[in-house]
Amino acid sequence: MSLKFFDKLSQDFSELLNDKKEYNVVVEVDKERNKKSFTAHSVFLRYRLPHFYKELENAPTNKNHIKTIIKPNISAQIFEIILEYIYGGIVDVENTDTKTIYELMVNANELELIELSIKLESYLIESKASWLRTHFSRIYHSISDGNEFKGLKKFYDDIIAKYPNLIFESEDFTSLQETALISILQRDDLKVEEINIWDNVIKWGIAQNHTLPTNLKEWSKENFEALKITLQRCLPLIRYFHIPDEDIWEKVKPYKKILSKQLWNDLIQHHMSPNKPVKSLVLPARIISNPELPLRTISTPKLPFSTIINKEHAAELSSWIDQRSTTYSLSNIPYEFQLLLRGSRDGFHPKKFRNMCYGHSGTIVVAKVAETDEIVGGYNPSVWDILTCINVTKQDSFIFSLKNGNIQNSILSRVIDSNKVISPYYPNTNINQCLNFGNSEFMMGSNVSDFTQDRKCQCLRSNDTYYETPIRTSNEYFSILDYEVFKIINKS
Repeated sequence: MSLKFFDKLSQDFSELLNDKKEYNVVVEVDKERNKKSFTAHSVFLRYRLPHFYKELENAPTNKNHIKTIIKPNISAQIFEIILEYIYGGIVDVENTDTKTIYELMVNANELELIELSIKLESYLIESKASWLRTHFSRIYHSISDGNEFKGLKKFYDDIIAKYPNLIFESEDFTSLQETALISILQRDDLKVEEINIWDNVIKWGIAQNHTLPTNLKEWSKENFEALKITLQRCLPLIRYFHIPDEDIWEKVKPYKKILSKQLWNDLIQHHMSPNKPVKSLVLPARIISNPELPLRTISTPKLPFSTIINKEHAAELSSWIDQRSTTYSLSNIPYEFQLLLRGSRDGFHPKKFRNMCYGHSGTIVVAKVAETDEIVGGYNPSVWDILTCINVTKQDSFIFSLKNGNIQNSILSRVIDSNKVISPYYPNTNINQCLNFGNSEFMMGSNVSDFTQDRKCQCLRSNDTYYETPIRTSNEYFSILDYEVFKIINKS
């Protein structure tokens, strides 16, 4: 049997890092932005950071026998964390922002700190999946080359194949590098209609040419030629012959000048005589399956991680999901409430809801009314996606008001009409809607893209209803203090 004292050992070595008496190495970092010098000990750098071994051998020594190593491309913040890891074996991810953790992972890989790099990669996938999806363009480009970060590549490959609209609708889509966009367009398994791929390729190409007129009618021959050159490697990857004819005339024809004459003639011929062979290359149709986004494998807490609902609410909601006549006990709640989104943490723009919740099924939305502190919400058993509406059976979906403060009793309102009972956005209006249960019987939206700043959320008492009972006594618009979306996961 061996007695191990790693905690004390780590503490002592961490204190050595701050001891300036016997250091013999100076590392200069962040040369372009905020140059900073760190002191270290060659024995630690040699054995804990093998990447420095040759540099230590060749580094110049001053009269005090101190060697200097220059690392201009590493930030001072990142290198300070790396030194703490080298000396103490500890990295505090809980108190470090996600962007820094990502940069630390990249630098750790470059410095051949493989153990640290792999651990950080796993942490990001398991705990920061929403952030990874939001920053797809930047990260996917940086990891697409080389054999590193296989976990992240698989994470993004799953998203691209199963729910590409998360990528196309991301705020930084147009900053995606051409090579990354091409690798996406080459896939046969994109779960998205071909006309949407065309629309986004055009959107990306226009964004690369900032001088193009905003009005297409004002485009010159040179403008079309500029777009054609920008998209010359992307256009051959579009599956034109699998785009419906009406979309060809409405969306492709306005840009026909960027296509070859042969291709455009073949598209017209295919419309008139579908069985007649064409000269242009006909790529196979993409395989559109219907899977969901990969679930996070993180071990979620047993209690709902919420600033709005408590454990009693979770027990009541779980009972409603299972259509029980009695409420689950607090020790017997069969579901975990996995937080997908919190407005006060992630933002109140409807795009945040789409980026972070689309692709997930079995979700509960809870919102706290600003004026009264009421808690209202809805349960969607289906997948949030780009469909205008979702039909669910009477037994599946419900909206609710939870007892809270002066609200003595909860209200459960189940579906009575399964026709178009849930929609993720409000078509043909200027309202930036996030979601809509029923005929605005629970709807979150805003004219200013922020539910906390505009009284556009509502729980209306309409005669044309899809749910049994109104969940608010007031029939007026309201704003919210905060809202959360949970994925409901069966513990068994």
